[in-house]
Amino acid sequence: MTAALTSPTAASRALDRPDVHLPLPAVDGLVDAVDAAGLRGRGGAGFPTAAKMRAVLDAASRPDRRRRGQPVVVANGCEGEPASHKDATLLALAPHLVVDGAVLAALALDGSRVVLCVGTAAPAAAGLRAALAGRADPVAVEVVEVPERFVASQETALVRFLGGGPALPTTSPPRPAERGVAGRPTFVANVETLARLALLARHGPHAQSLLLTVGGAVTRPGVVEVAAGTPLSRVLDLAGGPSTQVGTLLTGGYGGTWLTARDHLGLPVDRDSFRAAGATLGAGVLLALPADACGPTQTLHLLRFLVRESARQCGPCRFGLPAMAGDLTEIVDGRPDASAAYARLTERLGVVDGRGACSHPDGAVRLVASALHVFAEDVAMHLRGLPCRAAGAPSLFPAGRSAW
Repeated sequence: MTAALTSPTAASRALDRPDVHLPLPAVDGLVDAVDAAGLRGRGGAGFPTAAKMRAVLDAASRPDRRRRGQPVVVANGCEGEPASHKDATLLALAPHLVVDGAVLAALALDGSRVVLCVGTAAPAAAGLRAALAGRADPVAVEVVEVPERFVASQETALVRFLGGGPALPTTSPPRPAERGVAGRPTFVANVETLARLALLARHGPHAQSLLLTVGGAVTRPGVVEVAAGTPLSRVLDLAGGPSTQVGTLLTGGYGGTWLTARDHLGLPVDRDSFRAAGATLGAGVLLALPADACGPTQTLHLLRFLVRESARQCGPCRFGLPAMAGDLTEIVDGRPDASAAYARLTERLGVVDGRGACSHPDGAVRLVASALHVFAEDVAMHLRGLPCRAAGAPSLFPAGRSAW
């Protein structure tokens, strides 16, 4: 299930190591070390981890915040993205590494509480609780199960849920770093980021490696660990290579970006290279689409999933996303008014983008915009009422944990 590519040093790998609870290293200068190492979050924005930690320290130092209590660290292992399995793999193989990172972050922030968030009834919950039973950490650590929804793992949704509300995103400001769980400054980080933080604290700076979920038209779908800068072709090789001819690659997950395989197999896996190619690394998902599949149809299936999973709290989610799905349906079906639907859809992309209460609508816009570009020839045929044979086929990436 898991393959590991040798990183520059063994100390930089998260998966290829025995998982044992070792004494915690010192945290003096940890935030500066995280900054120097360039550690970033594993969300779509890839926000610098040190910047988030310093925002928490700054908020905690204000007189009006001191009365609210010490900072809280939230380890996000919910993995609402159906195509991603890296966090589940990490928590299964190295729970102590994640807990170490979360506790070290709490100590560096003078925090008093760590909350490990996983999906409801996730196998990781039992493993984390078993790991905690054999530890005696200097801060309180607990496991909380969160509803398994796409938007439930958004950081403001986690804060809202931990405060007794629904696991739905909230508008900001204030950000969780300023006012989060119980009104305290809160550092929310993905479990992989925290595992990297633990490795950094224990072994010093090393070249970064990444966990990626590889699925779709590959021989051995699963989670791989690669050194940053590894070409996409090598990532596919680690998953056994293509199981059929691959036409396109979806990077970043269901709210990600389509790339043509012929032009991008040499693309290095790192945020800067992906950004230059107009793609997103996101949660580290790579899905290979067969060359004979209908790209517009498969995009429509993903868009419909994003519509179902939206919070329906703001206009872009309540009205914009369903309207986009309706337009794309007319295009995929090759209906007589498909050209008018295409004009509406391209206009809606500009209206919806950047206007939601969270980034969920932005991901849908990114997905559809890239599809219209990458599958332009297919779209043109659909607009002429000549959809391909694979139009209307079932989804190759079903929503849910059976996405492989």
